[in-house]
Amino acid sequence: MGYEVGDKVVYPHHGAGTVVMKEKREILGKRREYLTIQILHNDMTVMVPVDSADKAGLRKVIATRDVNEVIAVLRQDETKMPKNWNRRFKHNREKIKTGDIFELAEVVRNLSIRESEKGLSTGEKQMFNRAKKILASELMYARSMDEDEADRFLDGVLKEMGPAAAGRKLDDK
Repeated sequence: MGYEVGDKVVYPHHGAGTVVMKEKREILGKRREYLTIQILHNDMTVMVPVDSADKAGLRKVIATRDVNEVIAVLRQDETKMPKNWNRRFKHNREKIKTGDIFELAEVVRNLSIRESEKGLSTGEKQMFNRAKKILASELMYARSMDEDEADRFLDGVLKEMGPAAAGRKLDDK
């Protein structure tokens, strides 16, 4: 997939951003084309080689019309996660690494439900906050909002499901 300056993209480990530069550089004796991506929500700049962008999970931000599907995932009733926190953490980390927004939304939903019902370990709290930030950063671009609006929007969707989460099955394995 070709990327151009100005494209809104998602880098799975850091969130959504804007391609601000496309240039050829020589690094470690190898000349390659790189994308420079400005990640707004954490004020970070990331350089990604164009020839391995897909392998790194880089993709364009979802279209506005896809936001409702993400919200539907966040509102789904049933979730399944391992009982053991270590397996659960690894399971969720693998889902985040896919770069798929629906997998990310599932992690946010699962951790939100678990937080409201049983609480989260320190590691899971950090993962939850990071996953929410990554998800909100993409929703920000998809819905043409600023960062604070996107955070409030996502928190609002998660709060709506709060009381409804009671009785959901969290532990399966």
